Amino acid sequence: MINKRALFLNHVGQTSTFPLQLEVEKAEGMYIYDTQGKAYLDFNSGISVSSLGHCHPKVVAAIEKQAKQYMHTMVYGEHIQDPQILYASLISKHLDPSFSTTYFLNGGSEAVEAGLKIARRYTRRYEIVAASGAYHGSTIGAESLRSDRDFTKTFMPGVPGIKHIEFNYVNDLNKITEKTAAVIMEPVQGESGVITPKANYLNLVCQRCKEVGALFLLDEIQTGFGRTGSLFAHQKYEVVPDMIFIGKAMGAGMPISGVISRNEIMASITENPALGHITTFGGHPVCLAAAHAGLEILVSTDLIMQVSEKETLIHELLSHEIIKEIRSSGLMMAVELTKRKYLKHVVAKAMELGVIIDYFLFNDRSFRLAPPLIVSEEELRQGCGLLLEAMDYAQEQYK
Repeated sequence: MINKRALFLNHVGQTSTFPLQLEVEKAEGMYIYDTQGKAYLDFNSGISVSSLGHCHPKVVAAIEKQAKQYMHTMVYGEHIQDPQILYASLISKHLDPSFSTTYFLNGGSEAVEAGLKIARRYTRRYEIVAASGAYHGSTIGAESLRSDRDFTKTFMPGVPGIKHIEFNYVNDLNKITEKTAAVIMEPVQGESGVITPKANYLNLVCQRCKEVGALFLLDEIQTGFGRTGSLFAHQKYEVVPDMIFIGKAMGAGMPISGVISRNEIMASITENPALGHITTFGGHPVCLAAAHAGLEILVSTDLIMQVSEKETLIHELLSHEIIKEIRSSGLMMAVELTKRKYLKHVVAKAMELGVIIDYFLFNDRSFRLAPPLIVSEEELRQGCGLLLEAMDYAQEQYK
């Protein structure tokens, strides 16, 4: 009889020639379990998605309750549905008053695509300025925002009208002009290996956008929902952009995303033409029920307040000869190694020992640490101990 691994490789579309192929039986809290019963401590959170861990009971209960009431009834924006109203109202209470309106979508790339359309429609301008080294998704529009050509060259030509500036390089801000519709950035660059903004940099970008009449868009898809130690990173870095994109941890394990902005900006796609952006499953009631439960947990507990303390503990625990530096913004962390050749051994050995970590797209010397926010001190000590063991192993391979 053909096994699951063969069925997976033969019938499930692949994203690489080297998938992890972890056969998942179940997941709960901080752990993922394979079909042999082995437990893996999840220090990756599915790329910052499972911030409340796996199958949080309150989230599961919300999903079950909503699924019994109703699921899809009509394309987004036509029917009045409680999960959409409740979530949009709740999140607005925890943001700057200017963020009055949320448009719901399915995933991060789609949120970025919608946001770019809204920015062009609102400003009646064409040019988009993005930061080199950023990642905003893999649809053709989002892909066009990338500066790297190794990933994008085989899919080109992309969307025209996009130019790049260097993140944290103030002298590049004069490239933002009266022709610019919008500047899009991650408040913390993720796939480049957790590159944080220099002091006041984001505010300088925001100020330049105001000077020339461009919109400032922040991609909070990975940085949102407590990951950096504030509900959103723009709050941590004390800047108020014109629009934010949310996703990943938003759904507490369910697929959902959104664009949040001022009402007059969001209203620009409702006429001339009407239906300026439409989505069938955006704002799915079951996904939003999960998202609402997850957000209520975050804003009613001290999980976000604990992030800084846990970040400090990881810095203290991870001390090894092959670590060059640890860059972090809360529990969004990159551990850079002294030699690139160590990386594959550390990641593979960690998995063998029962700790899941991951690579970055644009940084081949660092591994990603993004544990769920629920991680305990005991679990951090256990996991970091195993990571040190994995680094010992990597070092031994080259002696």
